[in-house]
Amino acid sequence: MATLNFRASAGFLLFLCAAAAPILGQTGTQAESTQSAAQKPASPSLSKQPAAIKQPTAEEELRLAVSTAGNDRAMLVRNLEAFLGRHPEDENRSQIYRALVEASLQLRDDARASDYAERIVALNPNDTPITMLTIQLLERKDDEAALRRAVSYATRVLDFVNRTSASGRSPRVSEEQWQREKKTEQASALFIRGNLYMKLKDYRSAQQDFETSYQIAPTAGAAERLGETAELKKDWNSAITEYSLAFAIAEGNNGDVSRKEIRQKLGNVWRMAHGSDEGLGAYMLRTFDDVSQISSSVKSRKNTDAREPFEFMLRKAPEGTPFSLRKSKGQILVLDFWTTWCGPCRALDLLFGRVAGEFNSVPDVTFLAANCDEDETLVPAYLAESKPHTAVVFADGLDRLFGVNSFPTVVVIDRDGRIAYRANGFSPDTFEQELTAAVRRILEAQNKNP
Repeated sequence: MATLNFRASAGFLLFLCAAAAPILGQTGTQAESTQSAAQKPASPSLSKQPAAIKQPTAEEELRLAVSTAGNDRAMLVRNLEAFLGRHPEDENRSQIYRALVEASLQLRDDARASDYAERIVALNPNDTPITMLTIQLLERKDDEAALRRAVSYATRVLDFVNRTSASGRSPRVSEEQWQREKKTEQASALFIRGNLYMKLKDYRSAQQDFETSYQIAPTAGAAERLGETAELKKDWNSAITEYSLAFAIAEGNNGDVSRKEIRQKLGNVWRMAHGSDEGLGAYMLRTFDDVSQISSSVKSRKNTDAREPFEFMLRKAPEGTPFSLRKSKGQILVLDFWTTWCGPCRALDLLFGRVAGEFNSVPDVTFLAANCDEDETLVPAYLAESKPHTAVVFADGLDRLFGVNSFPTVVVIDRDGRIAYRANGFSPDTFEQELTAAVRRILEAQNKNP
């Protein structure tokens, strides 16, 4: 949620510009008619009566305000504000406010942008993206009144997220995935509000928000902020714990979180507590191992009651929609266990895909690439880059069932759920022939003994 960005109503402006053309044409025609009339002798019966002047409608005024500004955003702001001065309750004011926010941002006028963003929120309290933008703009002002308004908006976003119900989720999204996304949004809203409290020097409220955010969805950012609040209280041991967790969770430079900066903060509080850096390296490694173990144990709890492959409920990668292996029972299941950090796994994928292609027309054979990464957030970008050649699922404990501890590992399951072929690692020169032969061998055996 912290990454939500406001997208301006460009379509609204294009509509107005397009609609302005006929109005401008009408204006020109009226001018020509007036000029022609001036060259003709005036009718005696009409010469004494003043010509009627048609007043433009509010819609025509608005179109003209946009069209005459062209690409000049400064003039657009002046024209739209002048229009609002004449028509403060115009039915299009919400879209006009959006256009003013966009133009003000392009002009680097944050004060004006935040003013109109707040007006949009007043009209549409449930517009979360614009509310998030309003919070960001008010935070930039960095004055107490603006920060307190930002806190109220962050609370509003949090309340809205808390009220959302799974009944409104897309049918393409599993309830489990929806719950994960909701927790992420809750944690993000709390983190944003915590940052605002930090700027207001309300450290107690900030700590409460960061603690709750971390409990809902552990992030390096929340752990780092908890380290900062502990450091402010000179609670060196708590600061060491929190900074160590932040360092272990962070992946390089993760948005606003920098492992380099966390390492510097951790070193500083460690020296405060111990007088030197001695022992810090070992402590960091232990924390890293503990975090990795917790991550693995949480992941391994999936499908804990499953005793054979066809009892497993997996998830498609990267979207996370349910994928049951029950429908593959009685078929041959060919599994490639892989991770994003495994170089040979990338090389194997092409060969695995070629073998899968050999059996495209055989309905009794299913090929799956089962991802075993502890950090599943690495998977979407990897898949977008590598373009896998077979269907991809998260292993969700299937690797535990087969005792997979090295990558890549390829396992073929016959229709009775027994392992009929297994290869830990592979030889590029012989892999395709070996796997193809194994699958054909199983098919032939099943055809003889249906």
